[in-house]
Amino acid sequence: MKSQDITPRVPQDEHIVENKELNIWEALIPVFALVGMLAYNVYTYGEDALSGSNQFVLLLGAAVAAIVGIFNKVKFEQMVEEVAENVKSTTSSILILLMVGALAGTWLISGIIPTMIYYGLQVLNPTIFLAACVVICAIISVATGSSWTTSATVGIALIGIADALGVPLGMTAGAILSGAYFGDKISPMSDTTNLAPAMAGTDLFTHIRYMLFTTVPTITVTLIVFVIIGLNLETKGSADTHEILESIEAAINVSPWLFVVPILVIILIVKKTPPLIALLIGTVLGGIAALIFQPDIVTSVGGGTSLDFSTGYKGIMNAITTDTFIPTENDALKGLFKAGGMAKMMGTIWLILCAMTFGGVMDAIGALTTISKALLKLFHTTFGLFASTVASCLALNVTASDQYLAIVVPGKMYAKAFKDKGLAPENLSRTLEDSGTVTSVLVPWNTCGAYQSGVLGVDTLHYAGYAIFNWLSPFTTLLFAGLNIKIRQLVKK
Repeated sequence: MKSQDITPRVPQDEHIVENKELNIWEALIPVFALVGMLAYNVYTYGEDALSGSNQFVLLLGAAVAAIVGIFNKVKFEQMVEEVAENVKSTTSSILILLMVGALAGTWLISGIIPTMIYYGLQVLNPTIFLAACVVICAIISVATGSSWTTSATVGIALIGIADALGVPLGMTAGAILSGAYFGDKISPMSDTTNLAPAMAGTDLFTHIRYMLFTTVPTITVTLIVFVIIGLNLETKGSADTHEILESIEAAINVSPWLFVVPILVIILIVKKTPPLIALLIGTVLGGIAALIFQPDIVTSVGGGTSLDFSTGYKGIMNAITTDTFIPTENDALKGLFKAGGMAKMMGTIWLILCAMTFGGVMDAIGALTTISKALLKLFHTTFGLFASTVASCLALNVTASDQYLAIVVPGKMYAKAFKDKGLAPENLSRTLEDSGTVTSVLVPWNTCGAYQSGVLGVDTLHYAGYAIFNWLSPFTTLLFAGLNIKIRQLVKK
């Protein structure tokens, strides 16, 4: 998904565990158990399911998988080692999540996010807002190769603007992610865009060109749908933004100079600066901007009466680490003028760790390979091969909770099958991206779904239906396969 992006490792040499003792029904026991427990848990807790209960359900699912593994001669120590490897692979994601929380805190008290909202309200209106979100995020994501960076910067600001305009946040998050994953998917700087052709056995630019056949129609349909939604959108706060603009001006010192910080961060990422370093610089610059442009707010957050070194230090550190807010009398802005800092990200990190535990045990007992092989045997036609690949990618995003495994495992398992059918490898690489990369964000316990939900502050189930590009992509690739459109054959020399 992102080459220099804020995501885990790129496991091109991922070891795929096979277990001949395990049959398909045994491999599916943990999956059925997990889905059943999660369904009941979400039914019971509703929106609060991610507060901790879903995390424990994932551990229960891992326990079921471990029991299946023990009955199939897999050592418990081997499962623990695989879980450790999975957790290790998320180190970068966890650090970045913490840094995104820190950045959001300093960008709030510095006035960067409120300023983005201030100017955004004057430029955007509800009719074009959702389509504009798609376009803006697509451009940023193509430039950075990173859907995660896009949502962590402009995505947060767009959510704030949507809230002020009265546009439903689920719709907005869906539009943001549709644009972000479109750009991520076709950017040569994206690591999944590099990983998929490596797994399939084709080159990067052949892969990107071939993806455009399915990706362009999908993003076009997505834009049309969001334009239609915008034309028919009834909002609660869009009629008059004058009061909101005045409240923002009263709460902070609005200045276009504040845009320098996010622009510098985006430039750093485009220049392939390691994302942790870029976000750290953005956090520090946000703190400096807060001292320059919003000294009164820093003083208030620091719990002092006048700005001095101690108060300034406490104000910036509080913004980075804990809940902070900018005082305002406008009720519409109270939700926008607060940030949770690094502490806000702990729930998401907790979810990722539990998801990686389940995925690690499933991998260790050989269940992932068994499920993929079973799917491959179900289909014998060319369309069936494409459908099997799509199903494997979707299944791995649910069971392994990791988009990289959703590309690597089917990529390695299906490469020979595509070749035997006389299909060029770019057919496989395109299918891996259309069904593995983009659907990862639709699964609440997948690392991508957990990250985006945590950063944007919108529950996965609330935005999933509006992430049109993401769920439409696998249907598009199946449509092309079924109608035999742009299905390239191997050229025999």
